[in-house]
Amino acid sequence: MLKQTIAELIQKAAAEAQKAGKLPEVTLPDIIIERPQKAEYGDYASSVSLKLARAVGTSPMAIAKEIAAFIKPSEEIQSVTVAPPGFINFTLKSDWLMRQVDSILARGDACADIDLGKGKRVQIEFVSVNPTGPLHVGHGRGAILGSALANILASAGFKVEKEYYINDAGNQIATFRRSLYARYQQALGKEVEMPADGYVGEYMVDLAKEILAEHGKNLAKPGIKDLEIQLGKIGLEKMITRIKADLELIGVTFDVWFSEQSLYDHKQYDTAMALLKRGGYISEKEGATWFVSTALGEDKDNVVVRTDGTPTYFATDIAYHYNKFVERKFDSVIDIWGADHQGHVSRMKAVVSALGIDPARFTVIISQMVTLRRGNEVVKISKRSGDIITLKELVEEVGVDACRFFFLSRTADAQMDFDMELAKKQSADNPVYYVQYAHARIASILKLAKERGVDSEIGDVSLLTTEPELTLIRKMLLLPEIIETIALTLEPHHLTYYAQELATVFHAFYKDCRVVTEDKALTGARLKLVKAARLVLGRTLNLMGMNAPDTM
Repeated sequence: MLKQTIAELIQKAAAEAQKAGKLPEVTLPDIIIERPQKAEYGDYASSVSLKLARAVGTSPMAIAKEIAAFIKPSEEIQSVTVAPPGFINFTLKSDWLMRQVDSILARGDACADIDLGKGKRVQIEFVSVNPTGPLHVGHGRGAILGSALANILASAGFKVEKEYYINDAGNQIATFRRSLYARYQQALGKEVEMPADGYVGEYMVDLAKEILAEHGKNLAKPGIKDLEIQLGKIGLEKMITRIKADLELIGVTFDVWFSEQSLYDHKQYDTAMALLKRGGYISEKEGATWFVSTALGEDKDNVVVRTDGTPTYFATDIAYHYNKFVERKFDSVIDIWGADHQGHVSRMKAVVSALGIDPARFTVIISQMVTLRRGNEVVKISKRSGDIITLKELVEEVGVDACRFFFLSRTADAQMDFDMELAKKQSADNPVYYVQYAHARIASILKLAKERGVDSEIGDVSLLTTEPELTLIRKMLLLPEIIETIALTLEPHHLTYYAQELATVFHAFYKDCRVVTEDKALTGARLKLVKAARLVLGRTLNLMGMNAPDTM
């Protein structure tokens, strides 16, 4: 990338300045290349001189001037200037910018790709909702965050695997079985009370009726426990099928659906617990088994096996992450959890360390709560069921693209308001409409050119000399840098801002520069630019999992 090229130019220049005796022999800090806030300062800037000032013992401006004097000319850089309090600024050559249009077209869909990851294996586990109820809008936020992040990391050169962890063991599944058994008996006309801690949503009534319609009374067996288990198995399969279908509605799929029960069946649970015990991280007290978190800096120890002998959720998570890191050997693991799992993060970091794994390889992203609104009105319950608003209901009302864009538009750790009325607006007020309309406008220009028989393949990009044209090229070249930023920070919201900025720049270009005109040479050049813009904007939408429409 160009940022790396500029960083190398600065590094070489600083080394030559030291060799020439203009700067003392001190270790150079990491050279960070940034975008200036104002166009008058150029296209790129570095603050390396400010970082060197203390070690060198002179002013940042003096250091910047010495380094700038040794920066070699390059095919990309028009000028190098110094600005207070010591920035080194770089302005790109116009003819180099023009040539990048052909470069973008030649790369096609790979125009945003970089090789930051170098094929390292990354697992992203997200959603992983207990299959005991339908997905609600909060789950949708984590789902879209995970799937977009997977797209972006793949574009950044990582080998990404998406995984859903199915909680098909433990107390909640036992409660689900008892609840379904009660609803099934009620569907048979029997007076059976729901468990006090049961799942009372209307979906359980519907599920029991569906099973009864399919199987009739054939499931009845002598023992209640046998029937509970059988009903639970059928019900669980149906719930997972529904979860998959709801996720597919928003374009979310997984490479692996991992069963919690398999951790016991394949002995990973036993192996992980034995490993911790050998390391001195397991203790027995108060009739329970504990993970000695305090040995790793935590405030308190954590129960892994209850007094009744059943493992806790924490215990199975230990086995699960042992499987991820030790058995499947992922280079890094990213978990996306809901806000209710905030307190689980530090102890999981501690246990990863206890398993002999560098905690830096393990990242947890907490996806905060979502408040639905219709304008100023908070939407609290479903019109359909009078209960939670499901993800499916939201998609049916506002559409897939609005869901994806709005959920990606804020950092995961910030609570968000989702304005359903705004999401449906067909106006520039709606960022989804605004961005997609830019793509549709591009498609209409290319369609017009085709109808008039204009050949854009022979366009000469050296004719793209006006400021709106060059500004559009500059904005298009930012996409690989955005991909790098997101891959390093794991914050996909940067892509939504970039999409809006690119759309704004294109709309301005469209206003100032008519594309299809009587001037065939200029028309050909601008059609090339428009085609390149279509590629970049389309790729941006694709990375977010959105459609790139040709008509609106």
